[in-house]
Amino acid sequence: MRRVVTGHDGNGRSVVVSDGPIPRSREFTSLPGWVSRLPWATDPGDPPNRAGEDPTPKVTSLLPAPGGTRFIVLTFPPDSALADPAFDPVAFDQEQRADSPGLAELIEPDGMHATPTVDYGIVLRGEILLELDDGHRTRLSAGDIVIQNGTRHAWRNGSGRPVTMAFVLIGTEPEGSTEPETHGA
Repeated sequence: MRRVVTGHDGNGRSVVVSDGPIPRSREFTSLPGWVSRLPWATDPGDPPNRAGEDPTPKVTSLLPAPGGTRFIVLTFPPDSALADPAFDPVAFDQEQRADSPGLAELIEPDGMHATPTVDYGIVLRGEILLELDDGHRTRLSAGDIVIQNGTRHAWRNGSGRPVTMAFVLIGTEPEGSTEPETHGA
């Protein structure tokens, strides 16, 4: 995948400041076909990054704080890869925790998880099933979008082919939070 980042030159004119592969990208060795990419991230209150400096090396959690964002692109191998005798779930968990701190710890053994975020998901390639608490599965295909409102869910790829999805996670206050809202002046 190619990432193009815009910014401003010394005269304030818009320019491309970076054009190349996504630097924070990982192809998992414990689950061939699983690819995780973090093209961009913002922290709460960050102004636009006019110089285009890459914020991703400093990201210590894939879960954004309230008001922060994470742009994540995932490629899911077919679920059959999980049934392969060579698949090592312990190694995959370790690789997930190294690659996706903050998020990996929330994923249950069956793949279900919930995050204190609103997520905008777009299927870029393939077909995938979104599973919710009641066991209901909704089929999504290339071009479909899903808005995840902090609900517990899992992704199931029974298609036999890789699926690539893009997600923008927007950090929210956890449900039931008693933190007062603050607004900039």
